[in-house]
Amino acid sequence: MGGVEERGFLRGSDRTGQECAAGSAPRPACLAAVPRGALAGPPAMPHFTVVPVEDKHRAEYDSVEGLSWVDYRDSATAPATSDSYDTVSSDGHGNHKENSPFLNSSEASKGGDSYYDRNLALFEEELDIRPKVSSLLGKLVNYTNLTQGVKEHEEAESTDGSKKKVSKSPSMGTLMGVYLPCMQNIFGVILFLRLTWMVGMAGVLQSFLIVLLCCCCTMLTTISMSAIATNGVVPAGGSYFMISRSLGPEFGGAVGLCFYLGTTFAGAMYILGAIEILLTYIVPQAAIFHPSGAHDASSAMLNNMRVYGTVFLILMAVVVFVGVKYVNKFASLFLACVVISILSIYAGAIKSIFDPPEFPICMLGNRTLSRDQFDVCAKTVVKDNITVASKLWELFCHSTNLTFENCDEYFLRNNVTEIAGIPGAASGILKDNLWSNYLEKGEILEKAHHPSDDVAGQKNNLHLYVLSDIATSFTVLVGIFFPSVTGIMAGSNRSGDLKDAQKSIPVGTILAIVTTSLVYFSCVLLFGACIEGVVLRDKYGDAVNKNLVVGTLSWPSPWVIVIGSFFSTCGAGLQSLTGAPRLLQAIAKDNIIPFLWIFGHGKANGEPTWALLLTALIAELGILIASLDMVAPILSMFFLMCYLFVNLACAVQTLLRTPNWRPRFKYYHWALSFLGMSICLALMFISSWYYALVAMLIAGMIYKYIEYQGAEKEWGDGIRGLSLSAARYALLRLEEGPPHTKNWRPQLLVLLKLDEDLHVKYPRLLTFASQLKAGKGLTIIGSVIQGNFLETYGEAQAAEQTIKNMMDIEKVKGFCQVVVANKVREGIAHLIQSCGLGGMKHNTVVLGWPYGWRQSEDPRSWKTFIGTVRCTTAAHLALLVPKNVSFYPSNHERYNEGNIDVWWIVHDGGMLMLLPFLLKQHKVWRKCKMRIFTVAQMDDNSIQMKKDLATFLYQLRIEAEVEVVEMHNSDISAYTYERTLMMEQRSQMLRQMRLTKTEREREAQLVKDRHSIARLESLYSDEEDEGDSVPENIQMTWTKEKCDAEKRNRGSGVGSFRDLISIKPNQSNVRRMHTAVKLNEVIVNRSHDARLVLLNMPGPPKNTDGDENYMEFLEVLTEGLERVLLVRGGGREVITIYS
Repeated sequence: MGGVEERGFLRGSDRTGQECAAGSAPRPACLAAVPRGALAGPPAMPHFTVVPVEDKHRAEYDSVEGLSWVDYRDSATAPATSDSYDTVSSDGHGNHKENSPFLNSSEASKGGDSYYDRNLALFEEELDIRPKVSSLLGKLVNYTNLTQGVKEHEEAESTDGSKKKVSKSPSMGTLMGVYLPCMQNIFGVILFLRLTWMVGMAGVLQSFLIVLLCCCCTMLTTISMSAIATNGVVPAGGSYFMISRSLGPEFGGAVGLCFYLGTTFAGAMYILGAIEILLTYIVPQAAIFHPSGAHDASSAMLNNMRVYGTVFLILMAVVVFVGVKYVNKFASLFLACVVISILSIYAGAIKSIFDPPEFPICMLGNRTLSRDQFDVCAKTVVKDNITVASKLWELFCHSTNLTFENCDEYFLRNNVTEIAGIPGAASGILKDNLWSNYLEKGEILEKAHHPSDDVAGQKNNLHLYVLSDIATSFTVLVGIFFPSVTGIMAGSNRSGDLKDAQKSIPVGTILAIVTTSLVYFSCVLLFGACIEGVVLRDKYGDAVNKNLVVGTLSWPSPWVIVIGSFFSTCGAGLQSLTGAPRLLQAIAKDNIIPFLWIFGHGKANGEPTWALLLTALIAELGILIASLDMVAPILSMFFLMCYLFVNLACAVQTLLRTPNWRPRFKYYHWALSFLGMSICLALMFISSWYYALVAMLIAGMIYKYIEYQGAEKEWGDGIRGLSLSAARYALLRLEEGPPHTKNWRPQLLVLLKLDEDLHVKYPRLLTFASQLKAGKGLTIIGSVIQGNFLETYGEAQAAEQTIKNMMDIEKVKGFCQVVVANKVREGIAHLIQSCGLGGMKHNTVVLGWPYGWRQSEDPRSWKTFIGTVRCTTAAHLALLVPKNVSFYPSNHERYNEGNIDVWWIVHDGGMLMLLPFLLKQHKVWRKCKMRIFTVAQMDDNSIQMKKDLATFLYQLRIEAEVEVVEMHNSDISAYTYERTLMMEQRSQMLRQMRLTKTEREREAQLVKDRHSIARLESLYSDEEDEGDSVPENIQMTWTKEKCDAEKRNRGSGVGSFRDLISIKPNQSNVRRMHTAVKLNEVIVNRSHDARLVLLNMPGPPKNTDGDENYMEFLEVLTEGLERVLLVRGGGREVITIYS
């Protein structure tokens, strides 16, 4: 019958079933509800007939172990006296007694243990290891509150829930949680202290190129980071956690330490920037060291930086030690300082169009003079109508008189002029600042095209000019500027505080980069358009009375930027000293670098005290360097190393297509990651090749130290030797332990059946395997040939070649293994145990459905099937059974629409979630939508279940439509009862037929070999069913006693057939049939038009007497469905919400 007719018939029979259960219907009326498909006539004609059929069913299926006592009788119909079928009880071995087969929900709820659900009776034997979905979803609500980053999440999940502290639910949004922290970390000291100088040296065009390179690097890294960060929950540790969990502990440790060193040196750089602002622009008189001569100014300044930097570092470390909460409280204040400073730049630039600020520059010829040593920009001044020498004359001629004897020749031959330092945006100065003007160390800042008589001046007067303090080039400026675009990890580091990290991290970080990039580009343009070139090249503002150059453009006052930049650099320094120790603590607690274990400890509240101490000591090294321009390239290297490996991690994950790689952020590509990686590598060597080599050497040493178990090098002949060595090394590494849940992918062992001509009977099994694997991971195609190995070796070789040819046709990339065994079941057991090598072993078995098991006289097919199911369960392997596999699509078909429906009834590791995702990677299934149905019982909150399930899928990064189907504890229908009765009557009848046949065979066997005691004992065992054939022509000797016994046996056999009509079905079988019928009704109703239905496969009964009934239950469960995939997990989690 079709699915629609069956469902209609089932609904029609429910009323009769309820009457029977209530006791109101007469017994004949209850027997009149005919099973589906049993009669060809209309259901209105009640008729019940038992006829011999070919199906060979086993005895009653009644193992409900551990069920102490359950009475399902209605009090109205329960007899007053008990008989041999009084109750359903168990002695632990499946020996049950039973009474009325009609179940009533009101009484069932009163009976014994409520652990079992009537609607889940098929799954009840394994509910302790495969829990109901509702109970699992209840636990999943607490996933985001786990302590993260300290232990692996699997350990955290297994800890007792009472020990967990109830943490405050994360509530930060994109703006406060990601966007503003990233802005604060990206904007820093370089913008205020060095960007004007960079524009002056490189020119506007090359400055654009520098900013573009650096921003492209961070943008591409952010795209990769967003993919990694949205691929699950990212615990504390940020980039370290992401890389170590993506590329392994060696890369993670190496890059984590690089990132730690970069963050620590960033703290030193911010402190140096704050000291430079303090001593140069705020209180120059606070300097401790003063230059003894004209040429000692730089060394005195460096010493001042060292002393004040050390003091500042100690103060900041104390603040961080006392309380991080104060640092976080003031973070918003520091950010406000940055924003106000930037806004003042834009305000000043707009104002300069119509009212440029007054900052005159004194020029001698085309050379720029340092304005802090004189006040009047002229050679002479008029006092009381008398022309006298100016201060400038005294400095160049060493005399107050207007004499020329000791005067500097350049001073005499060139005029002193005054030009505007800030001509304004409307002045057209931009065209002069477009091109680069790189200088060597000690060169004088000159204005091109300014009138000048070029003669040599006195060297001892060089301190009167504005000089270049370092040699500049494009590569140097790249290294100095790059730290001003770092800070993109701030959002991912705070993922635990975000309400929706998988949405906030990509959006917030990318918006922050876009914003900061626009600010940098606009600032480059504004500086080039508003400020005179010689002022731009003046790093410390000597030409404008020791004013901060960017401050001269700002409005309303230069002090806005001076004060704002000072506080922002102090805040950034505090943030670095707060973040770096926590990163080191996360690395130390992972225990991948043993000598760092001490830094994993801290105060009672978890503050990393020892890590803070080490961070302060390393930062002190940066402060002792004392030059901002020397420290910046160092931290550029470490950050670039970190970003390089973030891109590498994303590219590797994308190309490997690991099943756990399901980022919510979809706008990534491996090519973008490789481009980002290339830019990072190029920037490292562009900015400073020797620093790049040192950083790579440090990372390499850490990598080798972590990896320090070493692998012998076996150089064979050519590439093959290298391949063998690499394969051996990889297999040894895989042997170290089971794969992490993230790396789990189905490694298939496909069990193929061959026909008599050694052709593959169901080639679509191979098609399904190729669609599921998409060329990734391990696929082993196994088959068993029955016989003796010595005699059938050639046959096995031919079968192997046939399978390999079929694998090529179906595009299955894998290995083939054909086993010769005396019995098929033994051969399959050998394959399950021995396939694979080392860590490259299968973890999932694909098994074909035994079609025609009802019609076949030989019970071996379904016995082999159930035996294989038991073998896979014992070996803790997952099992996939594609039913109706011939209807599965070929590799050339395309489903442009349709659904893949998942019926998640019990949780057995997450296989049901993972398989549709893997199938959708293949072009055949790509456009199918995924729907997940789960079953809610009477005591479940279906609305809450739906919300929890949607949240769980969101965290799994799986897009699917969610639906919770409510199954009420309805009474068992007459249809269910009659179907169970029919099944058991047939099983009993076939058992009697089998017994009479066995009697004859036993007699023949005794005559053949009367001494074969072992054979006699195995007559009723499973081995007899495996089918050792009995010789056809055997001489039989009859005695009178044997003849009488044979007559008695035959008579009892006839009596047994007559007794079939009075069988009462086993109570547990009725309950299981009820589960199968009700689930099938719901599944067919919702998923009759689905392209594929995935369904939990119930486990076989612990009592083997019910095996044949188990097959019947599976048939009923999947009736009316075109393509079904029955799934059994292997007893471990295969899917995780974590990154």
